[in-house]
Amino acid sequence: MADLTLEMAQKLLATQPFSVVLGARVTAFGDGGATLELDIRPDLLQQNGFLHGGVLSYAADNALTFAGGTALGPEVLTGGFTISYLRPARGVLLRAVAKVVYAGRRQATCTCELTTIDETGAGALCALAQGTVIAVGR
Repeated sequence: MADLTLEMAQKLLATQPFSVVLGARVTAFGDGGATLELDIRPDLLQQNGFLHGGVLSYAADNALTFAGGTALGPEVLTGGFTISYLRPARGVLLRAVAKVVYAGRRQATCTCELTTIDETGAGALCALAQGTVIAVGR
């Protein structure tokens, strides 16, 4: 939607207390896609030293919904999603890049690639997600 901007998406994310706790940032928004990033911190790891799967799921959920919002507008919710963990997530940054695959009037199907970035800047795909975003209040 033409009237939604990266700045608006960033302000919306800042109203989500859990996103603030995690330190999530919307770094790209528009043209049918959205990118969410967060720093990988020790308090977000599981017992083996990998980024917790719940953090990966959070990032996929929010990135998918923001991507869906580019097609459906700002009043959207996650209708459901699945995630496949491909390898343990480790590094300094998590990047979730989501895009709209198909959008109707009230629903959008989106995909998300979750990549960790290490200290050298190299990325490793660690999870894939697919979800449905629904427009509310229409």
